[in-house]
Amino acid sequence: MTEGRATFPIEPWSLTEVGLDHASLGVHESVFALTNGHIGMRGSFEEGEPVVVPGTYLNGFFEERPLPYAEAGYGFPEQGQTMVNVTDGKLIRLLVKDSPLDLEYGEIIDHTRTLDLRAGVLRRSTEWRSPGGRTVRVTSTRLVSLARRSIAAIEYKVELTDDLGDLYVALQSDLLANEDVPTEDDDPRAAAALAKPLRSELAVGRGRRAVLVHQTRRSRLRLAAGMDHLIEIPDSSTEDIEASADLARYTLAARIPQGGSLRLVKFLAYGWSSRRSSAALRDQVEAALATAKLAGWDRLAREQRDVLDQHWDEADVEIEGDDELQQAVRVGMFHVLQAGLRAERQPIPAKGLTGPGYDGHTFWDTETYVLPVLTYTAPHAVRDALRWRHSTLDLARERARELGRRGAAFPWRTIRGEETSGYWPAGTAAFHINADIADAVVRYHNATLDEDFDRDFGAELLIETARLWASLGHFDAEHGFRIDGVTGPDEYTAVVDNNVYTNLMAQRNLREAAEAVKRQPDVAGRLDVAPEEVDVWLRAASLMAVPYDTQRGVHMQSDAFTHHEEWDFAGTPKENYPLLLHYPYFEIYRKQVVKQADLVMALHLRGDAFTLEEKIANFAYYEARTTRDSSLSASQQAVVAAETGHLQLAYDYWAEAALTDLQNLHHNSGHGLHIASLAGGWTVAVAGFGGMRDHNGELTFGPRLPERITRMRFRVVYRGRKLTVTVTHENATYRLEDGEPLDIRHHGRQVTVDHRDLVLAIPPAPQPDPVRQPVGCEPRRRSRPGVRPERHASAEDSAVLR
Repeated sequence: MTEGRATFPIEPWSLTEVGLDHASLGVHESVFALTNGHIGMRGSFEEGEPVVVPGTYLNGFFEERPLPYAEAGYGFPEQGQTMVNVTDGKLIRLLVKDSPLDLEYGEIIDHTRTLDLRAGVLRRSTEWRSPGGRTVRVTSTRLVSLARRSIAAIEYKVELTDDLGDLYVALQSDLLANEDVPTEDDDPRAAAALAKPLRSELAVGRGRRAVLVHQTRRSRLRLAAGMDHLIEIPDSSTEDIEASADLARYTLAARIPQGGSLRLVKFLAYGWSSRRSSAALRDQVEAALATAKLAGWDRLAREQRDVLDQHWDEADVEIEGDDELQQAVRVGMFHVLQAGLRAERQPIPAKGLTGPGYDGHTFWDTETYVLPVLTYTAPHAVRDALRWRHSTLDLARERARELGRRGAAFPWRTIRGEETSGYWPAGTAAFHINADIADAVVRYHNATLDEDFDRDFGAELLIETARLWASLGHFDAEHGFRIDGVTGPDEYTAVVDNNVYTNLMAQRNLREAAEAVKRQPDVAGRLDVAPEEVDVWLRAASLMAVPYDTQRGVHMQSDAFTHHEEWDFAGTPKENYPLLLHYPYFEIYRKQVVKQADLVMALHLRGDAFTLEEKIANFAYYEARTTRDSSLSASQQAVVAAETGHLQLAYDYWAEAALTDLQNLHHNSGHGLHIASLAGGWTVAVAGFGGMRDHNGELTFGPRLPERITRMRFRVVYRGRKLTVTVTHENATYRLEDGEPLDIRHHGRQVTVDHRDLVLAIPPAPQPDPVRQPVGCEPRRRSRPGVRPERHASAEDSAVLR
């Protein structure tokens, strides 16, 4: 889906659409999406049109479809999983006398929509003159409750603003299943599977309440959607309710006197299950509706504000010197919180619940990009996300056995836990996802000291992923412990031997599993972990192969990578990016060209394995060969650029990560937000310019600011404490808002932070030689706030721009 670039006024705590821009309609639907991790509603209009992708989603709710192969192979997944657009409850259609309110007809006198980051609501105000000459103002406020997992609500008001006398209006409030959704999937089997995927089982309507229950045809998942209403009307009215297989409708007809208005509050409830009956789901939804209606609109809005007040108090990043970036970082943090807060043992998809991109699948993005943010801002959401991974362990064990390995082989892309990637080199071969999951487990445990989680879930995840590495690699007398035939984060260098990122993350996995065995002997006993097995893990970790090119003085991303032929960047037209859409993999795989941060990501996440001098040399080498044909790259490059002294470059990459969707930099934000890239806004602030690292359970900081930023303040929660860090060009100030004193390191110096301000000087940054990027792949530098030149066009692809 190619969309125009959206434009938003720069505001610190909101995002506003002024006027109706058809060219960027899909982008607005994505950035105005409201979710809580369980329910997702795209920012389409209540009236239903104009619309690009209407989109209502339930986390984990999907339909199966056959995966096509030109040539099948052993171990290839046979079934795909695609997130379903479920029953749409956003719809409230307005008839003004005899004219339906449609923003493509009549006259728009004034129109704004605002995403309020503090209140957690989407507000809309439209003054519209009908073709018949009557003028009304429609205002709505929409929320998906962060406090009540199954609840959403809409307050909808109609005011008569002309002086032409009384006006008769009708409102139609709908639940609509199997609505038409555009698809760009070229596979006819996918189209067939997703055309009307919901089969009606129950439809009930009475009073102002209705419930529809449906089941998917292949995955056999069942969902219930319900609505109820409160109304305030100034004069006479009539009401009606109807419910049929795919449509339930509450109709209100009313007379509005001159200068008057009417108000409708629509309460929505959703639930799904793979086991519960239609009647049970209906009862569940009706009960949720009853409690929401009892609470009322004002209480739901107040609960929403309370959740976000606490979140921003514990997690806000304040930036002085770049108001556009300040806005973008907060918008990104808001969407990251929405993606995971109430997922509650369901995955966090790459697009969150903001659009249908990547079929609603979750990837390694969750553990490597999203969970680090939530670990230090909303750790309970991380616990739930990792519990979901744990719930899929049996499937991962089965996959490992299918591949002839021990332990657990987690899927590259999935919704329920089965592998659904049909392309081996950029799917199953990317075994590093197992170490990424282990890394998230270790980070969460170190940051929370949650012993119950460690005993019940974490230790088992570490042990089973360690077993995979022990059986996937082998000992070699010359090169130590090798892990061959894998794909690292860089999908332009696939199926290689000894990918440094993979090996170093596996090394940490093996060592942490050995520590988990010590902490949790009962778990180790239940899993039949013998001392000899732990000895193999530790030996493999100590002998892990980490290829190094002594001639060039850099680490090889994988065996022999630095000996491959160089890519001809000077001869590559800018319109030929991303490369995988214009060149055969044969050309890409055998050249020194990097799609996204790979070894550079190792410099960040396994920075304890490199010296500063090695980081400087490695960063310069790989910067010159990285195309950033993935939205995952900029934030990781920014973090390492900041650490190695390239502060302006880090600043440019920071903006690129944070503004990915607000400026639609990859021309595909209409299919849903790039949640990992949005998480990068926080990551670059805290890990990049704040220099925060968490290696080996120790919290360290090395803050330095780019020239443009005059002051930055961020907050993290750590082991029950709330730590505030304030950075200027000269000093860093650390203070605990609550909790016992905390030992940290500041630029290598160990200090203790308590409730008093601890002010420490910032040493000069390294002064490395300038680095260069491939021709045509320079960062998108902004000439002035709000203006950013395009680098190169892109396209939506499952292996391109996540």
